[in-house]
Amino acid sequence: MKSFLRLTSVAVLVVVCGFSSAVAQNPKHEFRGAWMHIIGQEQYARMTTAENQAYLRHQLNLLKQAGCNAVIWQIRPQADAAYHSSLEPWSRYISGTAGVAPDPDWDPLQFMITEAHNRGMELHAWINPYRVTASKGEMPAKGHIYYEHPEWFLSYADGKIYFDPGLPESRDFINKVVADILTRYDVDAIHMDDYFYPYPVEGVDFPDDDSYARYGNGMDRGDWRRQNVDMLIEQLHHTIQGIKPWVRFGISPFGVWRNRTSDPDGSETDALQCYDALYADCPKWTRCGWVDYMVPQLYWELEHKRAPALELSYWWARHANDRHMYFGISAHNIMTHHDVPDTLCPTQLNHRISLQRSLEGVHGITWWPGYTITQNFNGILDSLALHHQSTPAIIPAYTWLDSIPPLPVRQLKQRRIAGNLVLSWKEPKASGEMQRAVQYVVYRFPAGSARDFDNPANIVAVTPHTSFSPAKAVSGDCFAVTALDHCNNESAPQTVVCK
Repeated sequence: MKSFLRLTSVAVLVVVCGFSSAVAQNPKHEFRGAWMHIIGQEQYARMTTAENQAYLRHQLNLLKQAGCNAVIWQIRPQADAAYHSSLEPWSRYISGTAGVAPDPDWDPLQFMITEAHNRGMELHAWINPYRVTASKGEMPAKGHIYYEHPEWFLSYADGKIYFDPGLPESRDFINKVVADILTRYDVDAIHMDDYFYPYPVEGVDFPDDDSYARYGNGMDRGDWRRQNVDMLIEQLHHTIQGIKPWVRFGISPFGVWRNRTSDPDGSETDALQCYDALYADCPKWTRCGWVDYMVPQLYWELEHKRAPALELSYWWARHANDRHMYFGISAHNIMTHHDVPDTLCPTQLNHRISLQRSLEGVHGITWWPGYTITQNFNGILDSLALHHQSTPAIIPAYTWLDSIPPLPVRQLKQRRIAGNLVLSWKEPKASGEMQRAVQYVVYRFPAGSARDFDNPANIVAVTPHTSFSPAKAVSGDCFAVTALDHCNNESAPQTVVCK
């Protein structure tokens, strides 16, 4: 696909199933994320450093074209590192061989931070906390902490190796890894998905008898396991706040907390329960203020018999606990299921986005995986770019972390360079890092139009740079610039400059 204007027939149908005005429907403030995993993605190990970088730039360009404003990039799939680390070995999904650096050497995390920020997108660093190996018979790379402290690890019936969540040493080491990332990299968030205690093998319990005997203190085994995960989440929260208090902590749990048959506060579902199977009491983490956003994996179709996404959307919206709630949606699933009830819509794309935007307490969406978007599967990139995410969106502010906006930009000017209009300004002064401007929003108002800063159609760019050249500027156009801080608080606009 070279241009999103080359629409597939499916994409055309999807667009006409939508609203008549994208400007009226698309919000100015919305999280639009995309997961980019490396586990199981063999292309990175096959490519040279230059090819990898060109490939990732292309992926980011396509996600930006689709209207996404955040990338959740996997950097630690199995206690390894897709970045320079003295604590854990290089990931085999980057270099092809576990423990071996790519050649020529490069730092995928730093590369993605720079490239995402240059496009006005956030970079959320995605780690998996406990998993050490991903397949049966696999062993950690030479030099892994596994060989120094084998007592920290357990092998389960699925054939994989895990940190023992019941040991404080395990929690401390995972916390040390996160602290190292925060200290050395300008990430916007630390993100974890649904892999806490492993998905259960039928009839085989997780082999943590020794740590339970040592630390269980007579607690119910399930309650003790949940407490272990709670302690990790709380510890990571305090570490993040202590190092960079503007960095968010987000979690993407399995989509069913508990079924109503198990708990009166559960959902009308009949599925695996992350509370009981994975020992993840996710709503507690936002209720206690340990986690800043939740992305439940609502990968099922709206009418799924055991886990309908319609029911789960309402359930999670009711359990946002005054933190951000973004729905995780399978791009492939919604583009292969006809809408319900029976309509002309061949997919559930419009229904899912409209539902998400209608629910109070829900602040956005995250696409699984980003590669399905960039492949334009069944025209999804076309539909997002032309309709559902056709206007830019600013990620909603994390006001519990910081609610003070930065000062306005200074000395907004216009000039012509080689016949092109160029806007330039100076970074606003800041009283501290929390109020420092990290991105700028450029608005254009056509001649005679209202200067409506609430209309996202007037946004022409989100950029980290202090200059911008608007394309196709015409006589009478007016421009304004605002500043965004780390937590996405927006400043007042600088005086509008007219061409």
